[in-house]
Amino acid sequence: MKLITVILMILSGSAYAQEPCTKVWLKGKVEDTLVKHAFLNLMVVNTSNGKGVFGQPDGTFGVYVNNNDSIVLSIKGYERYGFRVKGDSSCHFEVYAAVERKARQIDEVVIKPLKSIQEIKEERAALALRETRTITGIEAFQSPITALYQRFSKREQSKAWVAQKQYEDSKEEIVQELLRLYVSYDIIKLNNEDFIEFIHFMNMDENFLKTATDIELITFIKDKLEHYLLLHPEKEGEYQKQK
Repeated sequence: MKLITVILMILSGSAYAQEPCTKVWLKGKVEDTLVKHAFLNLMVVNTSNGKGVFGQPDGTFGVYVNNNDSIVLSIKGYERYGFRVKGDSSCHFEVYAAVERKARQIDEVVIKPLKSIQEIKEERAALALRETRTITGIEAFQSPITALYQRFSKREQSKAWVAQKQYEDSKEEIVQELLRLYVSYDIIKLNNEDFIEFIHFMNMDENFLKTATDIELITFIKDKLEHYLLLHPEKEGEYQKQK
């Protein structure tokens, strides 16, 4: 009787161990085939569900996915690396990706903005120096958005909250101005109605916004746009038609 019980337990445990994974821990590393390189814009895109996460600068990444999901590793300037996840007995899947740079000629970028670069730089500098202060009646008249925050917020008495909301709006307006500039001179392809969603997707660090050079901003935004369009292939198709 004991022998039968033991056999049943073994069979039960074996059947349990063989159950398919509902979630698989995907981990891996990307390396340049020729030189050691920091991957500041590595994105792991799950094309099965349209979601993506950013990897680490050293090329490593880790994320939970479903078994049999299709994954694409996207890095600006490199060929995309795609594969399908097959979890092992412990519901893990590990991948090592040796990637190669795309062979391309880099054209010189000349910017002639609707709003001058100097004006945008001054706005970025002002953003960096802005002090937290309450909004007077005159200032509220000049800033209707801030006046609405003061009037309708449940935290109306919180001067710090009002100042912070105004600060966040200013950051967003500056980035929108940059996007309009780059779209106007064909540096990027992006519709106006996609600006806000793309700005939130970029999640640009405010210190970077304040201090980055023009070419650093262009490179950063173009890199993030490539990842954004990879997650929204329907938009990428629209922009291809505009070329």
